[in-house]
Amino acid sequence: MKKDGDEYTGGEILDPENGEVYSSNLHLIDGGRKLSVRGYIGVSLLGRSQTWIRQ
Repeated sequence: MKKDGDEYTGGEILDPENGEVYSSNLHLIDGGRKLSVRGYIGVSLLGRSQTWIRQ
């Protein structure tokens, strides 16, 4: 992934449940305390997002 401000683009992410690899974008939110992870096929509109919270 390549950093662009608070966003990281151009990477891939693995879904451990099915072994599939998806294109992904990451975005820091809430002052870096949360990470929005978007995995998709083709275009970002055809995907799913999760928010990961730093412990």
